[in-house]
Amino acid sequence: MPTPAVPAKILVVDDEPSIADSVATVLHYEGYEVAVTHLGQRALEMARERSFDLIVLDVMLPDIDGMEVTRRIRLGGIDVPILFLTAKSTVADRVAGLSVGGDDYVSKPFSLVEIAARVRAILRRRQLPLEDSRLKFSDLVMDEESHEVWRGDQAVRLTATEFNIVRLFLLNPRRVLSKDQIMDHVWNYSFGGNPSIVETYIGYVRKKINALGPPLIHTIRLVGYVLREDS
Repeated sequence: MPTPAVPAKILVVDDEPSIADSVATVLHYEGYEVAVTHLGQRALEMARERSFDLIVLDVMLPDIDGMEVTRRIRLGGIDVPILFLTAKSTVADRVAGLSVGGDDYVSKPFSLVEIAARVRAILRRRQLPLEDSRLKFSDLVMDEESHEVWRGDQAVRLTATEFNIVRLFLLNPRRVLSKDQIMDHVWNYSFGGNPSIVETYIGYVRKKINALGPPLIHTIRLVGYVLREDS
């Protein structure tokens, strides 16, 4: 599968370490080079020191809020796209963010899948080189643009959640993923539900994928699940 010669560089700025780490992890899985900071002042310094392709920026920061960080970045002549993370969701808040130079925003709480999709959309608009829209492992193929999945020449019909689970596996072939990792990347980062939901959806996905050929999705007892061919 074709991949970009140089991965897009993304700066994640959020004062909550759990959120910053979760966002950074999912973007790393997407193939991006990710840097993290928890302060607005440090974000400004990093934006001036390095050339980033995108900044994921929390609006509510303890030292300099995200709006002011954006204003200073723009005043400094830095034309990096900015995706706001915000707990504010009124029309006035959205307009304010866009008016200071933001490119898009996501309201908290958010899903990591949504963050990844927004990042890809912004980078695509900026016409940065992205990897091919098809993910492939063995005879399992996913087209992210058309939202289609095939096993060999057979189309596989998946719900939105099932699609995101299969996509996570395709991004991490042969890597064992725990229930917590799957929940963090497919469901909301702050989701506090029963982890058994992962078992349920893995069952749905496995039934659809494994029914069309040799098993590809396997359970690793007491550890998690993995996409791999039988050895």
